[in-house]
Amino acid sequence: MTTTSSDVVAEALPPHTPTCMGCGPDNPNGLQMTVFLSGQQVYTDVTFDERQAGAPGLAHGGAIAAACDDLFGFTLWIVGTPAVTRNLAVGYRVPVPLHHPHRIVARVDSREGRALHVSATGIGQDGIVRFTATAMFVAVD
Repeated sequence: MTTTSSDVVAEALPPHTPTCMGCGPDNPNGLQMTVFLSGQQVYTDVTFDERQAGAPGLAHGGAIAAACDDLFGFTLWIVGTPAVTRNLAVGYRVPVPLHHPHRIVARVDSREGRALHVSATGIGQDGIVRFTATAMFVAVD
């Protein structure tokens, strides 16, 4: 367990699989995200490096989308049901520099039958919102 800045207890969640591209600790080319559950949201701190480079010195948009999609998978702990991504949209507001930590926070916005609507915000250490994301997941048996 860890504590967030607002003194809310956060619980570290296990990776999807040891080799998951987003959160797998055994994937040397993955993002190796550690994800925490805090109340009704999940978050991770991710630092993109040369393995996720797009333009010189900047993170590739696909790597940012992958980080968001992987984090969205952890929102399923909040609703307690397995689901898969149906669609994903990322809004790139300003470039994301390599080697700078970014906190991504995700939440479940609504559930309509089997459809789960989720959203996330990616903020740099400088407090700038650099990207946002939304997705719809579909609950599966």
